[in-house]
Order: sequence, then C-alpha cells, then structure tokens
Amino acid sequence: MNIKSIALSIVVAMALSACQSAIPSSQATATNIAALYQSPPLSVQTVSKPTATLPQSPSPSVQATEINTATLSPSLIVFPKIDRHPSAGDFGRGKLSTLPSYNPDSGDYWQMDLRGYDLSGLDLRNSVKDLSYADFDDKTIWPPADKMPAGFDWKQIMNLGKNPGLNLKTLHGEGITGKNIGIAIIDQTLLVDHQEYADQIRLYEEADNIQGGWLESQMHGSAVASIAVGKTVGVAPEADLYFIANSLCYQGTQESVDFSCLAKSVRRIIEINQQLPADRKIRVLSMSIGWEPKSKGYDEIQSAVQDARKAGIFIICSSESDIYGFQFQAMGRAPLADPDKFESYEPGLFWAKDFFEGQTGLQNTLLVPMDSRTTASPTGASDYVFYREGGWSWSIPYIAGVYALAAQVRPDITPEVFWSTASQTGRTIEISHAGKQYSFGVIFDPVALIHALQGS
Repeated sequence: MNIKSIALSIVVAMALSACQSAIPSSQATATNIAALYQSPPLSVQTVSKPTATLPQSPSPSVQATEINTATLSPSLIVFPKIDRHPSAGDFGRGKLSTLPSYNPDSGDYWQMDLRGYDLSGLDLRNSVKDLSYADFDDKTIWPPADKMPAGFDWKQIMNLGKNPGLNLKTLHGEGITGKNIGIAIIDQTLLVDHQEYADQIRLYEEADNIQGGWLESQMHGSAVASIAVGKTVGVAPEADLYFIANSLCYQGTQESVDFSCLAKSVRRIIEINQQLPADRKIRVLSMSIGWEPKSKGYDEIQSAVQDARKAGIFIICSSESDIYGFQFQAMGRAPLADPDKFESYEPGLFWAKDFFEGQTGLQNTLLVPMDSRTTASPTGASDYVFYREGGWSWSIPYIAGVYALAAQVRPDITPEVFWSTASQTGRTIEISHAGKQYSFGVIFDPVALIHALQGS
C-alpha cells in the first residue's frame, strides 16, 4: 500500500471515530465528511534537494482574466455579510472511568481523544507517554496536580500550539499581517462568533446543502479559519475572511459526495470577488479537500477551479499537484518543542513510519506545519482545542495564510513566483531516528520568503 492509500484510510478512520465517540447524534452524519475534507492525495517520490528556480519569463498579471460568467448571477453585496450565526457544538461527554492508551502501530486517529471529557477522578501519574499523544480542549477537566504526571503540562502545550511557528510572529511584528488581503475558505459550518476570527469575517454564507446536523458548528471549519486568519493562532491575522459552508451534498457515504456542489461554491467566490475593489480582492482560496478523475462532479470542480485561477485566485487544496504541479507535505512536532525552531520539526505522525523506512521521499516538496496545533474550538466563542495529530487540512490554510502575507508585500505575486521562491528560501535540517541521520527539507521559511519577495 503506498502512502496515498495509507493517508486516505487514516483520515477516513479519523472522521468515523470522531462521529462515533465525540459528536452528538445530531452531528454524527455531518462529521463523517471530515474524512474527505482531510484526504491528502500523496505520491511516492525519491529524496533529493529541490532545484526550483525563479521564473525567467515575465510574471502573468494578477488581474482577472476573461472567464465564463454564464453561470454567475451577480447581486449587490453589502459587507460584512453574515447570513447566520451557527450555534456552538456540544460533544455531550461526561466522566472517563479509565484513560485510553496510545498504540503507535494501530494507525487509528483519535486514540487519545480527551476533548470535553471529565478526567478529574483519574490518577494519571504513570500516563505521561499516552498523554503525549492526547487531543484535548478547554472543556477537558483534568485531575488535581498531585494526580498528574511529571513532564506533561497541558497548559504549556496548549499555549505552544497557539503559535503558528516558523517565526511568523516576527513578520507580524513588522506589520506583515495580510491586512486587506482576501482569503476565501470553503469548508464545514463555522462558529462565526469565535474571538479568533470574528472581526476578520467579511462574508459567511451557507450552501443549500447545509441542513440537519450540518446546522451546528463543526470542528473542521473553526480550525481552518483560525489557522488562516486567527488573531493569536493564525498565519495572516489581519486578512479578510470570506467563508462558505458546504457539505458537498453528502448523503451518508463517501460515494455520495458530489463535487459539483463544491464547484457552485467556488463560482460563488468568483462572483463575490468581482464586487470587491481592486485593492481588497480575494487572492487565495483554501479548500482542505481533494478530488480524483473518478470523483462525482470531477469535471464541474475542475472547470470551476480553472475559472478561479483565471480570476487571479490561487487555489490551495489537496489536489495541488494536479492543478499546479506543486507538492507539499505536512510536518509533525512534539507537543513541548518550540514551534519557532526548525529543529523541532519532523515527519508528521501519519507518514513518519513510511519516511523512516524509505518508502516516501521529499523531492521538490515544501514541508508545512501540521501536528500539535491549537485552534479555535467549535464549542464556544472563546474556547480552544489542541490537536496532537493533524492532517493536510491544517497545512492547507497555513499555506493560504502565507500567500496572503506575500500578496501584501508584493501585490503582483503569482502562485508560480510564490512557490519557487518558497522552495529556494526554505531550510533543510538533519534529524536523528533510531541511530540514523536523515535529511529533512525543504521546510517552509516564511520570514526568508517574505524578505526575498520584498527585495526582488
């Protein structure tokens, strides 16, 4: 089984486990779709140093090219436009009688899912190894200090996870925050009022398929929105957010997912962008999902994506290599490791074994943070959640946020210039595992990237 198949099976299991153990019955069906929103279509590659170079030909214009508007029906939009304020989610959990254990060989997600649980009656002094793989949130109730293990500080872990890492705060201190740059996201139902991004939302709409369990805020939407534009956890904390909730017309099985439903939302983003002033356009669209030629609605989503590209919108999704030929992979980090130090990073949990066994390489691949992230939680407007193990879903809005920073300092930036410059300015480190040394790179270096763009 190649890494693509492994990744797909992992994210499916992750979502199914979530809906069985973490989500109330009203959300169970809706949450299954998280499997598709986190599916990274990966490919096996050989390891070598990337050799990407800056394009020698003139950069294409970022202004909108003529596109097919026959399917669009423009109507005047007054911003901010918030169509609905979805209610907060409720995991409906109680006390745990025993702590689950972590099995590194199982490949299952959510093995240590402690979100919303009451652990106050447990003695965890001998559970530091298992807890180092735990997901938890502000609703998790911990035992008293004398029942907690040494070496596990959940408060410090939560705070470290809020840092987007790779020294992005340095850029924010320089005023490079994505201000007035539009980021569009199509994802699951959003807790619009969360303090991380409430002030950045310029538009929140819902597709017609947001019904039933989908009406309640979902974990996925809050996470991707905060990673992109969150005030404290986000990459581009002053970017404008345009968010459309979409269930992909899900009818209970993965086979029922219809990407023509997603295509309609992509075209809606194009329509919205036509009404924005030239200095406040949507420059990037983040969709934590991918599709294949066999997918239902494949032709429709491909056509919509191409029209968005012509409109000057950079598409970031799990099908990046098929659309642009760009390749990325997602990194892991130990919960207490410093997110700003490049040496803290390692292969992501879901693909680390394959990397160390030589089954996957990193040729011409950008590495982006993924694991050990703290994001906005759907359970309340000031709640946060720590995800020990992530998926490509967390890396995609991260890339979108960095592109917004790039668009702020260089308004004529194009996806090609962005990606090639990121490849040239990224870092490669040496990591140790089981007594062996491995070259690990190229790691995204946002500071070097932005400074290179400023000087070019």
